[in-house]
Amino acid sequence: MRNTNFLKTVFLSGLLFVAASFIHTVQAQHAPGKTELGVVLGEPTGVSLQLWQSGTTAIDGALAWSFGKHDKIHIHADYLIHNPLEVDRGSLTFYYGIGARAILTDEARFGARIPVGLQYIIPDSRISLFFEVAPIFDLIPATDFDVNGGIGVRYFL
Repeated sequence: MRNTNFLKTVFLSGLLFVAASFIHTVQAQHAPGKTELGVVLGEPTGVSLQLWQSGTTAIDGALAWSFGKHDKIHIHADYLIHNPLEVDRGSLTFYYGIGARAILTDEARFGARIPVGLQYIIPDSRISLFFEVAPIFDLIPATDFDVNGGIGVRYFL
């Protein structure tokens, strides 16, 4: 129990450090970049990374802590397709995709994810905000259904 609380404290301290170091506005550039790094808050809570493959496709992943029924480490990776939506300023996209998730605990689990969400790139900055819901179909060690969701902020490197 004592080790679990220590790990939680270290993990959450690291998240706060990442958030504090990336939440600031930078001079605008024409191309914000192809790599985004930030945090996701929700179920799970952790570090989020998105690597753009083209103007509409990306690979997204997270290394996170799940605060569900049992404390556990959560890792996922998804292939996403972004569809632009009309907005007056910035860039708003609806995205969807497919991916995989692993839960690392005494009884490890592995399953498929189907994420859907919205991402907004703030104009004149390198910051994006996102909201996501992901139904999950666990396959190992047994079939089960779950849902993840969260909000987050990422910084274009």
